[in-house]
Amino acid sequence: MIVCAASNNAGKLKELRRILEQMGHEVKSLRDLCIDLDPEETGTTFAENARIKAEAFCKASGLPTVADDSGLCVDALHGAPGVYSARYAGHHGDDAANNAKLLHEMADVPAGQRAAKFVSAICFMLPDGRALEVAGECPGSISFAETGSNGFGYDPLFVPARVGLPDGTTTENTACRSYAELTDAEKDAISHRGRAMEKLARELPVFLK
Repeated sequence: MIVCAASNNAGKLKELRRILEQMGHEVKSLRDLCIDLDPEETGTTFAENARIKAEAFCKASGLPTVADDSGLCVDALHGAPGVYSARYAGHHGDDAANNAKLLHEMADVPAGQRAAKFVSAICFMLPDGRALEVAGECPGSISFAETGSNGFGYDPLFVPARVGLPDGTTTENTACRSYAELTDAEKDAISHRGRAMEKLARELPVFLK
């Protein structure tokens, strides 16, 4: 199946493509499809925003479309940045500014009280309007400094509670490595998007019948 990946975020597109291709689907980016569209994300939840994007890009492409809305929810910040994760510092997609603001807001929060989670909501929509919606989470905490380069967004600041192993199982992240310090395989095994995509893989065959 040819699937439109509804994202202009290079890091997110890379993850969606890697996971969907493992399922046997061919993934087309918005650039591949020559689609220049920026739907307004007016939802108050990740799920609402994922559906808004899926609907818009499905109509524009005429293809089955997968859209993800994801972000970071920090306990000490009452769930912020939440659905505003990509524009936390004011400008959409400015990872450096967003991370700097998060570190500033967390400056006085001690170790042991820096719990957070990444959340991903995914909407897979067909041109006939039917949609499959799934979600995944990854618990962890916010570090005191950025580490690692294999990631994007808040990855250098987020320390997951567990990491993946080569056999597909997971283990406690005793080394306190950030998302951005993990290999793709280690991250896929525990990531919020990976968990959501696992649900999508399980439920998609029945949905498509």
